Amino acid sequence: QVQLVESGGGLVQAGGSLRLSCAASGRFFSINAMGWYRQAPGKQRELVAVSPSGGRTQYAESVRGRFTISRDNAKNTVYLQMDSLKPEDTAVYYCNAEIRTMPTTARYPYWGQGTQVTVSS
Repeated sequence: QVQLVESGGGLVQAGGSLRLSCAASGRFFSINAMGWYRQAPGKQRELVAVSPSGGRTQYAESVRGRFTISRDNAKNTVYLQMDSLKPEDTAVYYCNAEIRTMPTTARYPYWGQGTQVTVSS
């Protein structure tokens, strides 16, 4: 069974930094894109950043220049370094990964359980 386990959320003051981690575990063949989404109260889930297995990373305009996504393929882990945090960054952050469990199966999106990030003003 494939699992994505997140860590690193918490409470921080505006202007501060946090680093989120998400590790994929279980039995699978390959991971394609890995990324981060977030959902604030009363709002839809939105893309924050995505790192394809081969290609350019993409960022939401609201976080460009402040957040950095990176991945360690050897550890099946994706990170999100969040700097210059703002109160509007407050949300539950979800890790997402497109995973192929076997060579002949299609990629399937898996989600982490979510980690709360709260930025106080």
